[in-house]
Amino acid sequence: QVQLVESGGGLVQVGGSLRLSCAASGRTFSSYAMGWFRQAPGKEREFVAAISWSGSNTAYASSVKGRFAISRDNAKNMVYLQTNSLKPEDTAVYYCAANRVGLVVPTPSRYDYWGQGTQVTVSS
Repeated sequence: QVQLVESGGGLVQVGGSLRLSCAASGRTFSSYAMGWFRQAPGKEREFVAAISWSGSNTAYASSVKGRFAISRDNAKNMVYLQTNSLKPEDTAVYYCAANRVGLVVPTPSRYDYWGQGTQVTVSS
């Protein structure tokens, strides 16, 4: 069992940055692939980024590639999402998720554990 707690969301102006954090509990965290997803009001949850257990393999949605960066610190049981050059369309609740099999995949149903989410609002 893994518990995930996101933090770091908030209100930011267009072009600004936020660093989202995800704190994970559980001894097996370092073996899981981790992902970030987001969900805007009235829309389906969508993939943002994912990272392999070692951090050597990452994947990004085309809408955030070049602006966002995912990273992890297995010694601290932490996953991060650095968000830069934020746009109004990035406004959403951002969720951290864990994949027990260790696959870097963009499909929400392939993730086994989810956090409660953190709100990111980009104002123009």
